[in-house]
Amino acid sequence: MPDTPPVSRYYDVKRDEHGQRYIDVYVNGLALLQNPLLNKTTAFTAQERRDLGLEGLIPPHISTFAEQKERTYLRYLRQATDLEKHEYLRALQDRNEVLFYAVLEDHLEEMLPIIYTPTVGEAVKQYSSNYRYPRGFTVSAQDIDRVEDMLENVPVNDVRMIVATDSSAILGIGDQGFGGMAISIGKLSLYTAAGGVGPDKTLPVELDVGTNRQDLIDDPLYLGLHQRRMTGAEYDEFLDKFVEAAHARYPKAIIQWEDFSRGTAFRVLERYRRVVPSFNDDIQGTGAMALSGLLSACRIKNEGLTGQVFVVVGAGAAGIGVAMAIRQGLMHEGLSFEEAGARVFVVDRYGLLMEGQPDLEPQQMSFVRRPEDLAGWTYEGEAPTLHEVIVNSRATALLGFTGVPGLFRRESVEAMRMHTARPIIFPLSNPSSHVEAQPADLINWTDGQAIVATGSPFADIQYGTRAFPIGQGNNAFIFPGLGFGAVATRAREITDNMVMAAAYTLAELTPTDEGRVYPAISDLREISIRIAARVARQAITDGVCADRRMRALSDEQIEANIRDRAWLPQYLPLRRARQGGARD
Repeated sequence: MPDTPPVSRYYDVKRDEHGQRYIDVYVNGLALLQNPLLNKTTAFTAQERRDLGLEGLIPPHISTFAEQKERTYLRYLRQATDLEKHEYLRALQDRNEVLFYAVLEDHLEEMLPIIYTPTVGEAVKQYSSNYRYPRGFTVSAQDIDRVEDMLENVPVNDVRMIVATDSSAILGIGDQGFGGMAISIGKLSLYTAAGGVGPDKTLPVELDVGTNRQDLIDDPLYLGLHQRRMTGAEYDEFLDKFVEAAHARYPKAIIQWEDFSRGTAFRVLERYRRVVPSFNDDIQGTGAMALSGLLSACRIKNEGLTGQVFVVVGAGAAGIGVAMAIRQGLMHEGLSFEEAGARVFVVDRYGLLMEGQPDLEPQQMSFVRRPEDLAGWTYEGEAPTLHEVIVNSRATALLGFTGVPGLFRRESVEAMRMHTARPIIFPLSNPSSHVEAQPADLINWTDGQAIVATGSPFADIQYGTRAFPIGQGNNAFIFPGLGFGAVATRAREITDNMVMAAAYTLAELTPTDEGRVYPAISDLREISIRIAARVARQAITDGVCADRRMRALSDEQIEANIRDRAWLPQYLPLRRARQGGARD
Protein backbone atom coordinates (compact mmCIF):
# COMPACT_ATOMS: atom_id res chain seq x y z
CA MET A 1 0.00 0.00 0.00
CA PRO A 2 1.55 3.38 -0.97
CA ASP A 3 2.49 5.86 1.77
CA THR A 4 -0.07 8.54 2.55
CA PRO A 5 1.14 11.84 1.06
CA PRO A 6 2.04 14.66 3.46
CA VAL A 7 -0.56 17.30 4.26
CA SER A 8 1.32 19.74 2.02
CA ARG A 9 4.38 19.77 -0.16
CA TYR A 10 5.79 22.27 2.36
CA TYR A 11 5.06 20.43 5.62
CA ASP A 12 3.38 17.50 7.31
CA VAL A 13 1.58 17.16 10.66
CA LYS A 14 2.83 14.34 12.89
CA ARG A 15 2.75 13.13 16.49
CA ASP A 16 5.78 12.56 18.68
CA GLU A 17 6.42 9.64 21.00
CA HIS A 18 4.12 11.26 23.60
CA GLY A 19 1.27 11.71 21.14
CA GLN A 20 1.74 15.48 20.87
CA ARG A 21 1.20 17.07 17.46
CA TYR A 22 3.99 18.92 15.71
CA ILE A 23 4.79 20.06 12.17
CA ASP A 24 7.59 18.68 10.04
CA VAL A 25 8.61 21.51 7.69
CA TYR A 26 10.33 21.10 4.34
CA VAL A 27 11.21 24.80 3.88
CA ASN A 28 13.09 27.29 6.01
CA GLY A 29 14.16 30.90 6.14
CA LEU A 30 12.26 33.42 4.07
CA ALA A 31 10.30 30.71 2.24
CA LEU A 32 8.87 29.55 5.58
CA LEU A 33 7.95 33.11 6.62
CA GLN A 34 6.05 33.54 3.36
CA ASN A 35 3.82 30.52 4.03
CA PRO A 36 0.78 31.72 6.04
CA LEU A 37 0.07 28.22 7.37
CA LEU A 38 3.57 27.98 8.90
CA ASN A 39 4.41 31.59 9.72
CA LYS A 40 4.28 32.54 13.41
CA THR A 41 5.78 36.00 12.67
CA THR A 42 7.27 37.12 16.03
CA ALA A 43 6.22 34.03 18.03
CA PHE A 44 8.86 31.55 16.80
CA THR A 45 10.78 30.08 19.73
CA ALA A 46 14.54 30.54 20.03
CA GLN A 47 15.05 26.89 19.04
CA GLU A 48 12.82 27.26 15.97
CA ARG A 49 14.70 30.41 14.94
CA ARG A 50 18.01 28.56 15.07
CA ASP A 51 16.83 25.34 13.45
CA LEU A 52 14.78 26.90 10.68
CA GLY A 53 17.13 29.62 9.49
CA LEU A 54 15.09 32.50 10.89
CA GLU A 55 17.67 34.29 13.01
CA GLY A 56 18.14 37.84 11.80
CA LEU A 57 14.98 37.75 9.68
CA ILE A 58 12.49 38.66 12.44
CA PRO A 59 12.59 40.95 15.50
CA PRO A 60 14.51 39.53 18.49
CA HIS A 61 11.63 39.73 20.96
CA ILE A 62 9.70 36.45 21.20
CA SER A 63 6.06 37.47 21.42
CA THR A 64 3.44 35.53 23.31
CA PHE A 65 0.26 34.64 21.46
CA ALA A 66 -1.65 37.06 23.69
CA GLU A 67 0.73 39.89 22.75
CA GLN A 68 0.33 39.13 19.06
CA LYS A 69 -3.45 39.14 19.32
CA GLU A 70 -3.49 42.43 21.23
CA ARG A 71 -1.18 44.13 18.73
CA THR A 72 -3.22 42.82 15.81
CA TYR A 73 -6.57 43.92 17.25
CA LEU A 74 -5.30 47.41 18.04
CA ARG A 75 -4.17 47.80 14.43
CA TYR A 76 -7.55 46.50 13.28
CA LEU A 77 -9.30 49.21 15.29
CA ARG A 78 -7.20 51.88 13.57
CA GLN A 79 -8.67 51.03 10.16
CA ALA A 80 -11.01 53.83 9.12
CA THR A 81 -13.73 51.98 7.18
CA ASP A 82 -15.32 48.54 7.15
CA LEU A 83 -13.70 47.80 3.79
CA GLU A 84 -10.28 48.77 5.16
CA LYS A 85 -10.91 46.45 8.11
CA HIS A 86 -11.84 43.67 5.68
CA GLU A 87 -8.66 44.22 3.67
CA TYR A 88 -6.57 44.31 6.85
CA LEU A 89 -7.95 40.97 8.04
CA ARG A 90 -7.48 39.41 4.61
CA ALA A 91 -3.86 40.59 4.57
CA LEU A 92 -3.40 39.06 8.03
CA GLN A 93 -4.86 35.78 6.78
CA ASP A 94 -2.40 35.82 3.89
CA ARG A 95 0.48 36.43 6.29
CA ASN A 96 -0.30 34.35 9.40
CA GLU A 97 -3.31 32.07 9.20
CA VAL A 98 -3.28 30.86 12.82
CA LEU A 99 -3.15 34.40 14.19
CA PHE A 100 -5.95 35.47 11.83
CA TYR A 101 -8.27 32.76 13.13
CA ALA A 102 -7.32 33.38 16.76
CA VAL A 103 -8.23 37.07 16.47
CA LEU A 104 -11.39 36.23 14.55
CA GLU A 105 -12.43 33.70 17.20
CA ASP A 106 -11.93 36.27 19.98
CA HIS A 107 -14.00 38.94 18.16
CA LEU A 108 -16.33 36.87 16.00
CA GLU A 109 -19.51 38.87 16.56
CA GLU A 110 -17.70 42.12 15.78
CA MET A 111 -15.77 40.80 12.77
CA LEU A 112 -18.29 38.52 11.05
CA PRO A 113 -19.97 41.44 9.23
CA ILE A 114 -16.49 42.55 8.14
CA ILE A 115 -15.18 39.30 6.66
CA TYR A 116 -18.61 38.16 5.43
CA THR A 117 -21.87 39.97 4.73
CA PRO A 118 -22.35 42.83 4.28
CA THR A 119 -18.75 44.09 3.81
CA VAL A 120 -17.67 41.20 1.59
CA GLY A 121 -20.04 42.57 -1.05
CA GLU A 122 -17.90 45.69 -1.40
CA ALA A 123 -14.74 43.56 -1.37
CA VAL A 124 -16.17 41.53 -4.26
CA LYS A 125 -16.77 44.69 -6.29
CA GLN A 126 -13.20 45.86 -5.74
CA TYR A 127 -11.46 42.50 -5.90
CA SER A 128 -9.44 43.23 -9.04
CA SER A 129 -8.36 46.73 -8.01
CA ASN A 130 -7.40 45.59 -4.49
CA TYR A 131 -5.77 42.27 -5.47
CA ARG A 132 -2.65 41.52 -3.38
CA TYR A 133 -1.84 37.87 -2.86
CA PRO A 134 -2.83 34.57 -4.52
CA ARG A 135 -5.31 32.45 -2.57
CA GLY A 136 -7.41 29.56 -3.81
CA PHE A 137 -7.71 27.95 -7.21
CA THR A 138 -8.94 29.53 -10.43
CA VAL A 139 -9.79 27.67 -13.61
CA SER A 140 -11.02 29.64 -16.61
CA ALA A 141 -12.74 28.84 -19.87
CA GLN A 142 -9.43 29.17 -21.70
CA ASP A 143 -7.55 26.56 -19.64
CA ILE A 144 -10.22 24.05 -18.53
CA ASP A 145 -8.61 21.32 -20.68
CA ARG A 146 -5.56 21.50 -18.36
CA VAL A 147 -7.51 21.50 -15.11
CA GLU A 148 -6.06 18.16 -13.90
CA ASP A 149 -2.50 19.47 -14.22
CA MET A 150 -3.47 22.82 -12.71
CA LEU A 151 -4.92 21.18 -9.61
CA GLU A 152 -1.55 19.52 -9.02
CA ASN A 153 -0.18 23.02 -8.45
CA VAL A 154 -2.33 23.39 -5.32
CA PRO A 155 0.15 22.67 -2.49
CA VAL A 156 -2.25 20.91 -0.08
CA ASN A 157 -3.09 17.26 -0.56
CA ASP A 158 -6.12 16.53 1.62
CA VAL A 159 -8.79 19.11 0.86
CA ARG A 160 -12.12 18.26 2.49
CA MET A 161 -14.20 21.37 1.72
CA ILE A 162 -14.37 23.28 -1.56
CA VAL A 163 -16.45 26.41 -2.12
CA ALA A 164 -16.83 27.00 -5.85
CA THR A 165 -18.56 29.92 -7.57
CA ASP A 166 -19.04 31.13 -11.14
CA SER A 167 -19.85 34.60 -9.70
CA SER A 168 -23.00 35.00 -11.76
CA ALA A 169 -25.27 36.08 -8.89
CA ILE A 170 -23.29 37.44 -5.94
CA LEU A 171 -25.45 38.42 -2.96
CA GLY A 172 -27.86 41.08 -4.26
CA ILE A 173 -25.28 42.68 -6.56
CA GLY A 174 -25.40 40.27 -9.49
CA ASP A 175 -22.67 39.26 -11.93
CA GLN A 176 -19.25 40.11 -10.47
CA GLY A 177 -16.97 38.04 -12.69
CA PHE A 178 -13.64 37.12 -11.13
CA GLY A 179 -14.47 39.14 -7.99
CA GLY A 180 -16.58 36.26 -6.69
CA MET A 181 -13.40 34.63 -5.41
CA ALA A 182 -13.77 36.89 -2.35
CA ILE A 183 -17.04 35.11 -1.51
CA SER A 184 -15.42 31.67 -1.67
CA ILE A 185 -12.57 32.86 0.57
CA GLY A 186 -14.98 34.43 3.06
CA LYS A 187 -17.22 31.35 3.27
CA LEU A 188 -14.27 29.07 3.93
CA SER A 189 -12.99 31.39 6.65
CA LEU A 190 -16.25 30.65 8.47
CA TYR A 191 -15.96 26.90 7.84
CA THR A 192 -12.74 27.13 9.85
CA ALA A 193 -13.64 29.77 12.45
CA ALA A 194 -17.11 28.38 13.19
CA GLY A 195 -17.14 24.86 11.79
CA GLY A 196 -13.72 23.57 12.77
CA VAL A 197 -12.51 22.55 9.30
CA GLY A 198 -8.73 23.04 9.22
CA PRO A 199 -7.59 25.84 6.88
CA ASP A 200 -5.33 23.44 4.99
CA LYS A 201 -8.39 21.27 4.37
CA THR A 202 -10.21 24.03 2.47
CA LEU A 203 -9.99 25.32 -1.10
CA PRO A 204 -11.76 28.41 -2.50
CA VAL A 205 -12.45 28.06 -6.22
CA GLU A 206 -13.33 30.59 -8.89
CA LEU A 207 -14.86 29.11 -12.04
CA ASP A 208 -14.14 31.92 -14.48
CA VAL A 209 -16.48 31.42 -17.42
CA GLY A 210 -16.49 35.10 -18.35
CA THR A 211 -18.82 37.93 -17.41
CA ASN A 212 -21.78 39.66 -19.02
CA ARG A 213 -20.76 42.95 -17.42
CA GLN A 214 -19.46 45.05 -20.30
CA ASP A 215 -17.87 47.51 -17.87
CA LEU A 216 -15.69 44.69 -16.52
CA ILE A 217 -14.82 43.43 -19.98
CA ASP A 218 -13.76 46.95 -20.96
CA ASP A 219 -11.78 47.57 -17.76
CA PRO A 220 -8.04 46.98 -18.38
CA LEU A 221 -7.51 46.37 -14.63
CA TYR A 222 -10.13 43.60 -14.44
CA LEU A 223 -8.32 40.33 -13.64
CA GLY A 224 -10.81 37.83 -15.04
CA LEU A 225 -11.49 36.71 -18.59
CA HIS A 226 -12.45 39.64 -20.82
CA GLN A 227 -15.26 37.82 -22.62
CA ARG A 228 -18.98 37.09 -22.39
CA ARG A 229 -20.16 34.24 -20.19
CA MET A 230 -20.02 30.70 -21.47
CA THR A 231 -23.48 29.09 -21.69
CA GLY A 232 -25.31 25.94 -22.76
CA ALA A 233 -23.53 22.68 -23.54
CA GLU A 234 -20.14 24.37 -23.47
CA TYR A 235 -20.78 25.53 -19.88
CA ASP A 236 -21.95 22.07 -18.83
CA GLU A 237 -18.83 20.49 -20.31
CA PHE A 238 -16.70 23.02 -18.43
CA LEU A 239 -18.30 22.07 -15.09
CA ASP A 240 -18.11 18.34 -15.88
CA LYS A 241 -14.36 18.64 -16.41
CA PHE A 242 -13.89 20.60 -13.20
CA VAL A 243 -15.94 18.19 -11.09
CA GLU A 244 -14.19 15.14 -12.49
CA ALA A 245 -10.73 16.64 -11.92
CA ALA A 246 -11.53 17.97 -8.43
CA HIS A 247 -12.97 14.64 -7.34
CA ALA A 248 -9.92 12.79 -8.67
CA ARG A 249 -7.49 15.12 -6.86
CA TYR A 250 -9.55 15.36 -3.66
CA PRO A 251 -11.82 12.30 -3.40
CA LYS A 252 -12.88 13.14 0.19
CA ALA A 253 -13.93 16.71 -0.56
CA ILE A 254 -17.40 18.22 -0.20
CA ILE A 255 -18.26 20.88 -2.80
CA GLN A 256 -20.42 23.82 -1.85
CA TRP A 257 -21.82 25.58 -4.92
CA GLU A 258 -22.01 29.31 -4.30
CA ASP A 259 -23.73 32.28 -5.97
CA PHE A 260 -24.81 30.72 -9.27
CA SER A 261 -27.65 32.39 -11.18
CA ARG A 262 -31.05 31.07 -10.27
CA GLY A 263 -31.72 28.64 -13.12
CA THR A 264 -28.13 27.43 -13.17
CA ALA A 265 -28.01 27.00 -9.39
CA PHE A 266 -30.75 24.35 -9.33
CA ARG A 267 -29.47 22.62 -12.45
CA VAL A 268 -25.91 22.38 -11.12
CA LEU A 269 -27.12 21.08 -7.77
CA GLU A 270 -29.22 18.34 -9.32
CA ARG A 271 -26.56 17.47 -11.90
CA TYR A 272 -23.81 16.83 -9.33
CA ARG A 273 -25.24 16.24 -5.85
CA ARG A 274 -25.10 12.45 -6.34
CA VAL A 275 -21.88 12.54 -8.37
CA VAL A 276 -19.88 14.19 -5.59
CA PRO A 277 -21.16 15.11 -2.13
CA SER A 278 -22.27 18.68 -2.69
CA PHE A 279 -24.88 21.27 -1.80
CA ASN A 280 -25.86 24.81 -2.69
CA ASP A 281 -25.81 27.23 0.21
CA ASP A 282 -28.00 29.80 -1.56
CA ILE A 283 -30.73 27.19 -2.00
CA GLN A 284 -30.37 24.77 0.89
CA GLY A 285 -28.45 26.86 3.41
CA THR A 286 -30.78 29.83 3.01
CA GLY A 287 -33.79 27.52 3.17
CA ALA A 288 -32.61 25.92 6.40
CA MET A 289 -31.75 29.29 7.92
CA ALA A 290 -35.15 30.78 7.09
CA LEU A 291 -37.07 27.71 8.26
CA SER A 292 -35.20 27.76 11.57
CA GLY A 293 -36.09 31.43 12.09
CA LEU A 294 -39.73 30.72 11.32
CA LEU A 295 -39.79 27.88 13.84
CA SER A 296 -38.36 30.22 16.48
CA ALA A 297 -40.85 32.96 15.56
CA CYS A 298 -43.72 30.50 15.93
CA ARG A 299 -42.39 29.59 19.37
CA ILE A 300 -42.41 33.28 20.32
CA LYS A 301 -46.04 33.51 19.11
CA ASN A 302 -46.91 30.26 20.90
CA GLU A 303 -48.29 28.98 17.61
CA GLY A 304 -47.42 26.11 15.29
CA LEU A 305 -45.72 26.28 11.92
CA THR A 306 -48.79 24.69 10.33
CA GLY A 307 -50.94 27.59 11.53
CA GLN A 308 -49.10 30.11 9.36
CA VAL A 309 -49.54 31.27 5.77
CA PHE A 310 -46.28 32.18 4.06
CA VAL A 311 -45.56 34.67 1.28
CA VAL A 312 -42.06 34.37 -0.19
CA VAL A 313 -41.07 37.29 -2.42
CA GLY A 314 -38.37 36.52 -4.97
CA ALA A 315 -38.35 33.34 -7.04
CA GLY A 316 -34.60 33.01 -7.52
CA ALA A 317 -32.37 30.40 -5.95
CA ALA A 318 -32.80 31.75 -2.42
CA GLY A 319 -36.54 32.37 -2.62
CA ILE A 320 -37.43 29.00 -4.13
CA GLY A 321 -34.98 27.31 -1.77
CA VAL A 322 -36.79 28.89 1.17
CA ALA A 323 -40.23 28.01 -0.22
CA MET A 324 -39.08 24.39 -0.59
CA ALA A 325 -37.72 24.35 2.95
CA ILE A 326 -40.95 25.77 4.37
CA ARG A 327 -42.96 23.17 2.51
CA GLN A 328 -40.67 20.43 3.78
CA GLY A 329 -40.96 21.80 7.31
CA LEU A 330 -44.76 21.80 7.09
CA MET A 331 -44.65 18.19 5.92
CA HIS A 332 -42.31 17.38 8.82
CA GLU A 333 -45.02 18.83 11.09
CA GLY A 334 -47.63 16.50 9.63
CA LEU A 335 -49.14 18.10 6.52
CA SER A 336 -49.34 16.37 3.15
CA PHE A 337 -47.41 17.74 0.16
CA GLU A 338 -50.58 19.32 -1.19
CA GLU A 339 -51.62 20.78 2.18
CA ALA A 340 -48.14 22.22 2.74
CA GLY A 341 -47.97 23.71 -0.74
CA ALA A 342 -51.33 25.39 -0.27
CA ARG A 343 -49.85 27.48 2.56
CA VAL A 344 -46.84 28.79 0.59
CA PHE A 345 -47.23 31.58 -2.00
CA VAL A 346 -44.29 32.69 -4.15
CA VAL A 347 -44.27 36.16 -5.71
CA ASP A 348 -41.88 37.29 -8.45
CA ARG A 349 -41.64 40.37 -10.66
CA TYR A 350 -44.89 39.46 -12.46
CA GLY A 351 -46.75 38.97 -9.18
CA LEU A 352 -47.88 35.62 -7.80
CA LEU A 353 -46.35 32.75 -9.75
CA MET A 354 -49.15 31.78 -12.14
CA GLU A 355 -49.63 29.20 -14.85
CA GLY A 356 -48.72 30.56 -18.26
CA GLN A 357 -46.35 33.30 -17.10
CA PRO A 358 -43.22 33.77 -19.23
CA ASP A 359 -39.81 32.38 -18.28
CA LEU A 360 -41.02 29.92 -15.64
CA GLU A 361 -38.24 27.57 -14.62
CA PRO A 362 -38.56 23.91 -13.57
CA GLN A 363 -37.88 24.56 -9.88
CA GLN A 364 -40.68 27.15 -9.79
CA MET A 365 -43.38 24.93 -11.28
CA SER A 366 -44.51 23.24 -8.07
CA PHE A 367 -45.37 26.69 -6.63
CA VAL A 368 -47.34 27.91 -9.65
CA ARG A 369 -51.02 28.69 -9.07
CA ARG A 370 -53.83 28.30 -11.60
CA PRO A 371 -56.73 30.79 -11.83
CA GLU A 372 -59.08 28.15 -10.40
CA ASP A 373 -56.85 27.89 -7.31
CA LEU A 374 -57.72 31.52 -6.51
CA ALA A 375 -61.49 31.17 -6.28
CA GLY A 376 -62.84 33.93 -4.04
CA TRP A 377 -59.77 36.14 -4.50
CA THR A 378 -60.08 39.74 -5.59
CA TYR A 379 -57.33 41.09 -7.83
CA GLU A 380 -57.09 43.33 -10.88
CA GLY A 381 -54.36 42.09 -13.24
CA GLU A 382 -53.54 38.71 -14.76
CA ALA A 383 -51.72 37.77 -11.54
CA PRO A 384 -52.20 39.13 -8.01
CA THR A 385 -49.64 41.71 -6.90
CA LEU A 386 -47.68 41.29 -3.70
CA HIS A 387 -50.19 43.36 -1.76
CA GLU A 388 -53.12 41.44 -3.25
CA VAL A 389 -51.47 38.13 -2.34
CA ILE A 390 -50.95 39.26 1.26
CA VAL A 391 -54.59 40.36 1.56
CA ASN A 392 -56.23 37.40 -0.21
CA SER A 393 -54.05 34.64 1.23
CA ARG A 394 -54.41 36.06 4.77
CA ALA A 395 -50.63 35.92 5.10
CA THR A 396 -49.06 35.73 8.54
CA ALA A 397 -45.42 35.50 7.43
CA LEU A 398 -43.62 37.53 4.76
CA LEU A 399 -40.06 36.80 3.57
CA GLY A 400 -38.05 38.81 1.03
CA PHE A 401 -35.21 37.71 -1.29
CA THR A 402 -35.44 40.32 -4.02
CA GLY A 403 -32.69 42.82 -3.31
CA VAL A 404 -35.28 45.59 -3.91
CA PRO A 405 -35.03 48.16 -1.10
CA GLY A 406 -38.33 49.35 0.31
CA LEU A 407 -40.42 46.71 -1.45
CA PHE A 408 -42.46 45.89 1.68
CA ARG A 409 -44.94 48.78 1.97
CA ARG A 410 -46.74 49.99 5.06
CA GLU A 411 -50.20 49.15 3.69
CA SER A 412 -49.17 45.52 3.15
CA VAL A 413 -47.63 45.20 6.60
CA GLU A 414 -50.72 46.70 8.19
CA ALA A 415 -52.89 44.29 6.18
CA MET A 416 -51.02 41.38 7.75
CA ARG A 417 -52.22 42.52 11.17
CA MET A 418 -55.77 41.78 10.04
CA HIS A 419 -54.75 38.09 9.94
CA THR A 420 -52.41 37.79 12.90
CA ALA A 421 -51.60 39.74 16.03
CA ARG A 422 -47.89 39.22 15.48
CA PRO A 423 -46.80 39.16 11.83
CA ILE A 424 -43.51 37.49 10.99
CA ILE A 425 -41.56 39.69 8.57
CA PHE A 426 -38.10 38.69 7.33
CA PRO A 427 -36.60 41.09 4.73
CA LEU A 428 -33.53 38.90 4.21
CA SER A 429 -31.82 40.40 1.16
CA ASN A 430 -28.12 41.25 1.37
CA PRO A 431 -26.30 43.56 1.64
CA SER A 432 -28.09 45.83 4.11
CA SER A 433 -28.62 48.55 1.49
CA HIS A 434 -30.85 46.11 -0.44
CA VAL A 435 -33.18 45.18 2.43
CA GLU A 436 -36.90 45.10 1.50
CA ALA A 437 -37.92 47.14 4.56
CA GLN A 438 -36.10 48.91 7.35
CA PRO A 439 -36.58 47.10 10.67
CA ALA A 440 -37.44 50.35 12.45
CA ASP A 441 -40.32 50.92 10.03
CA LEU A 442 -41.66 47.41 10.54
CA ILE A 443 -41.63 47.86 14.32
CA ASN A 444 -43.31 51.27 14.06
CA TRP A 445 -45.96 50.19 11.55
CA THR A 446 -47.02 47.27 13.77
CA ASP A 447 -46.83 49.01 17.17
CA GLY A 448 -43.96 46.75 18.14
CA GLN A 449 -45.78 43.51 17.28
CA ALA A 450 -43.78 42.37 14.22
CA ILE A 451 -41.22 39.62 14.66
CA VAL A 452 -38.37 40.78 12.46
CA ALA A 453 -35.18 39.26 11.08
CA THR A 454 -32.83 40.59 8.41
CA GLY A 455 -29.98 39.11 6.42
CA SER A 456 -27.37 41.63 7.51
CA PRO A 457 -26.91 42.84 11.09
CA PHE A 458 -29.10 45.65 12.43
CA ALA A 459 -29.05 47.16 15.90
CA ASP A 460 -31.97 46.59 18.26
CA ILE A 461 -34.85 48.99 17.62
CA GLN A 462 -36.03 51.26 20.41
CA TYR A 463 -39.82 51.68 20.37
CA GLY A 464 -41.51 53.28 23.32
CA THR A 465 -39.84 51.97 26.45
CA ARG A 466 -38.72 48.69 24.88
CA ALA A 467 -35.79 47.56 22.78
CA PHE A 468 -36.78 45.10 20.07
CA PRO A 469 -34.10 42.65 18.92
CA ILE A 470 -33.62 42.22 15.16
CA GLY A 471 -32.53 38.67 14.39
CA GLN A 472 -29.76 38.20 11.87
CA GLY A 473 -30.80 35.47 9.45
CA ASN A 474 -27.28 34.55 8.47
CA ASN A 475 -26.45 31.35 6.57
CA ALA A 476 -23.34 31.19 8.75
CA PHE A 477 -25.60 29.60 11.36
CA ILE A 478 -26.13 26.65 8.99
CA PHE A 479 -23.38 25.92 6.48
CA PRO A 480 -20.32 25.51 8.78
CA GLY A 481 -22.04 22.82 10.86
CA LEU A 482 -23.69 21.19 7.85
CA GLY A 483 -20.36 21.02 6.03
CA PHE A 484 -18.37 19.82 9.02
CA GLY A 485 -20.92 17.09 9.77
CA ALA A 486 -20.64 15.92 6.16
CA VAL A 487 -16.83 16.01 6.32
CA ALA A 488 -16.74 14.12 9.62
CA THR A 489 -18.84 11.27 8.24
CA ARG A 490 -17.28 11.36 4.76
CA ALA A 491 -20.86 11.58 3.53
CA ARG A 492 -21.41 10.17 0.06
CA GLU A 493 -24.30 12.61 -0.42
CA ILE A 494 -25.75 15.57 1.46
CA THR A 495 -29.38 14.60 1.81
CA ASP A 496 -32.39 16.84 2.32
CA ASN A 497 -32.82 15.27 5.75
CA MET A 498 -29.32 16.39 6.72
CA VAL A 499 -30.21 19.96 5.76
CA MET A 500 -33.46 19.73 7.74
CA ALA A 501 -31.54 18.40 10.74
CA ALA A 502 -29.40 21.54 10.63
CA ALA A 503 -32.50 23.78 10.53
CA TYR A 504 -34.27 22.11 13.44
CA THR A 505 -31.11 21.98 15.54
CA LEU A 506 -30.56 25.71 15.09
CA ALA A 507 -34.15 26.41 16.14
CA GLU A 508 -33.72 24.24 19.23
CA LEU A 509 -30.57 26.15 20.18
CA THR A 510 -32.15 29.60 19.78
CA PRO A 511 -33.16 31.23 23.08
CA THR A 512 -36.46 32.95 22.23
CA ASP A 513 -37.29 34.30 25.69
CA GLU A 514 -36.15 37.81 24.68
CA GLY A 515 -37.95 37.69 21.34
CA ARG A 516 -34.91 36.63 19.30
CA VAL A 517 -35.39 34.32 16.34
CA TYR A 518 -31.66 33.62 15.91
CA PRO A 519 -28.90 33.16 18.49
CA ALA A 520 -26.04 35.55 19.11
CA ILE A 521 -23.20 35.33 16.60
CA SER A 522 -20.86 34.90 19.57
CA ASP A 523 -22.37 31.41 20.04
CA LEU A 524 -21.65 30.40 16.45
CA ARG A 525 -18.81 27.96 17.19
CA GLU A 526 -20.80 25.96 19.74
CA ILE A 527 -23.90 26.01 17.53
CA SER A 528 -21.90 24.73 14.55
CA ILE A 529 -20.47 21.85 16.58
CA ARG A 530 -23.96 20.85 17.75
CA ILE A 531 -25.34 21.10 14.22
CA ALA A 532 -22.43 19.05 12.86
CA ALA A 533 -23.15 16.29 15.39
CA ARG A 534 -26.85 16.19 14.47
CA VAL A 535 -26.05 16.25 10.74
CA ALA A 536 -23.58 13.40 11.24
CA ARG A 537 -26.24 11.32 12.99
CA GLN A 538 -28.66 12.03 10.14
CA ALA A 539 -26.04 10.98 7.58
CA ILE A 540 -25.74 7.67 9.41
CA THR A 541 -29.53 7.28 9.55
CA ASP A 542 -29.82 8.06 5.83
CA GLY A 543 -27.16 5.47 4.98
CA VAL A 544 -24.72 7.93 3.38
CA CYS A 545 -21.99 7.83 6.04
CA ALA A 546 -18.85 6.30 4.51
CA ASP A 547 -16.86 6.33 7.77
CA ARG A 548 -17.45 2.95 9.38
CA ARG A 549 -16.07 4.09 12.74
CA MET A 550 -18.60 6.91 12.97
CA ARG A 551 -21.47 4.52 12.28
CA ALA A 552 -20.68 2.61 15.49
CA LEU A 553 -20.83 5.66 17.77
CA SER A 554 -23.62 6.85 20.04
CA ASP A 555 -24.95 10.40 19.75
CA GLU A 556 -22.77 11.52 22.66
CA GLN A 557 -19.72 9.88 21.13
CA ILE A 558 -20.40 11.49 17.76
CA GLU A 559 -20.47 14.95 19.34
CA ALA A 560 -17.31 14.20 21.34
CA ASN A 561 -15.60 12.98 18.18
CA ILE A 562 -16.51 16.15 16.30
CA ARG A 563 -15.35 18.38 19.15
CA ASP A 564 -12.06 16.52 19.29
CA ARG A 565 -11.33 16.85 15.58
CA ALA A 566 -12.37 20.52 15.27
CA TRP A 567 -9.35 22.64 14.32
CA LEU A 568 -8.27 25.29 16.83
CA PRO A 569 -6.04 28.31 16.13
CA GLN A 570 -2.95 27.25 18.08
CA TYR A 571 0.70 27.28 17.11
CA LEU A 572 2.25 23.82 16.86
CA PRO A 573 5.97 23.22 17.33
CA LEU A 574 7.90 23.33 14.03
CA ARG A 575 10.79 20.99 13.29
CA ARG A 576 13.01 20.45 10.30
CA ALA A 577 11.72 17.42 8.44
CA ARG A 578 13.40 14.26 9.60
CA GLN A 579 12.73 10.54 9.58
CA GLY A 580 10.37 9.12 12.18
CA GLY A 581 7.23 10.33 13.89
CA ALA A 582 3.72 9.05 13.38
CA ARG A 583 1.35 10.75 10.92
CA ASP A 584 -1.43 12.77 12.54
